[in-house]
Amino acid sequence: MPRQVFDFPEPERFVVGTVGMPGERTFFLQARSGNRIVSVVLEKLQVAALADRLEQILSVIEGTSSAFPHEVDDRPLELPIFEEFRVGTLALGWDDDAQKLVIEAYATSDDESDEVPDIGDDDEEGVDTLRVRLTVDQGRAFILRARTMVNSGRPACPFCGQPLDPTGHICPRANGYRRRS
Repeated sequence: MPRQVFDFPEPERFVVGTVGMPGERTFFLQARSGNRIVSVVLEKLQVAALADRLEQILSVIEGTSSAFPHEVDDRPLELPIFEEFRVGTLALGWDDDAQKLVIEAYATSDDESDEVPDIGDDDEEGVDTLRVRLTVDQGRAFILRARTMVNSGRPACPFCGQPLDPTGHICPRANGYRRRS
C-alpha cells in the first residue's frame, strides 16, 4: 500500500490532547486546517520528549529569549477523533527559508523493510507520516499545552516516583507493602 503523507504547511491548530481517565489515557497529536483533521496516537513519554526537544530547538534559534505566548489553546480535541496511525518515531527540524519548525511523526511498522524516511521526503515507499510546520509562537503554545497534558496525570509516589492509583500502589521502597495516598 502506498505511503500517506498528511502535510500541514500552515495548520490552524496543532495540539496534543488525551482521551480517558488518568492512568488509562490515550495521547493524541491533532492537526487541523480548514475541515481537514488528522489525529495520531503517541505515548506520554513521546509527548514529553517532543516538548523538550522543541524547547531546545527554539532556545538555539531565539537565543536566550523564551517569550511564551499569552494564549494557550486549552480547548478539547476536535471531534470525531479517528486514529490514522500510532507514532513510532518523531523527527524535528527547522526550515530556515520559511522560518518554521518542522515536526514529522512516522507510523510504527511491522515490516522491517519500511524505513523511516528523511525529514521532508515524499517518496512513495515508507511509513505513513504526519508533517506539520509551525511558527515559533505555535511551537511555544504547543510546548505549554504538552507539558500541561503530561503533568495532569496521576500524582507521583513521594517515595519511589511511580504513579499512584486511587487505591495506592505496591511501592518498591516499602518492600512490597501497599502505600496509601
